Amino acid sequence: MTKAITVAGLHKSFGRTHALDGLDLTVDSGEVHGFLGPNGAGKSTTIRVLLGLLRADSGSVRLGATELTGLAPHRVAALGVARTFQNLALPPHATVADSMLLGRHRLTRAGFLATGLRLPSAAREERRHRARVREVAEFVGLADDLDRPAGALPYGKQKLVELGRALCMEPRVLLLDEPVAGMTADERRRTAAVVAGVRDSLGISIVLVEHDMGVVMRLADAVTVLDFGRRIAGGTPAQVQSDPAVVRAYLGQETDNAAEEATP
Repeated sequence: MTKAITVAGLHKSFGRTHALDGLDLTVDSGEVHGFLGPNGAGKSTTIRVLLGLLRADSGSVRLGATELTGLAPHRVAALGVARTFQNLALPPHATVADSMLLGRHRLTRAGFLATGLRLPSAAREERRHRARVREVAEFVGLADDLDRPAGALPYGKQKLVELGRALCMEPRVLLLDEPVAGMTADERRRTAAVVAGVRDSLGISIVLVEHDMGVVMRLADAVTVLDFGRRIAGGTPAQVQSDPAVVRAYLGQETDNAAEEATP
């Protein structure tokens, strides 16, 4: 299987604190790869390095065969890496359609002058982008909300707007940072179903950072467990759940509950 993301020997320190300590991992094309570990384990630092928001002290990050190490965030995004945010980051008064349209920015070819003058070429391109926004909105369950202010939607739907905006970038890899945090049980189920659809229908590789153990175990094809910036375990959800060190250090009594939630 081809590799979507390859991380090799990644080190990142903040003073004397080793946030990443020789991290190695791979994310296969078309899989959901979950990250587990307590606060301070290195999950967020890994995501920020993948996005180009932090520069690693040493090591390598590749998107397919393309080296990402040292690239600015906008160049990483242009190569097809999209993300959602742990905290909502939506324009407060924009409609759902306009919020999602922001995800098409990297794909826009019309220049500023052509757009400002409403030249026919720019108008045709905008119609194509808005048609794609409608398709993505239908996919994530927001077709009836396109003209509503995104900020007026329930919290769970606002998170879906962020997911839709990221999908509008036509990414090769999607980084989801706590996608179901703060949601009701019904919202979590709905969002998890959309994420599964992204993997199954669109074939996009997904890196999932999430504290909801049931969601990770239900969605992930592979799981990496981090501790102080090191990869201490990895494999299928079943393999990780049964790893004695992981059970003892991280899952504890939650294991049985997670296994029950992960059972169809």
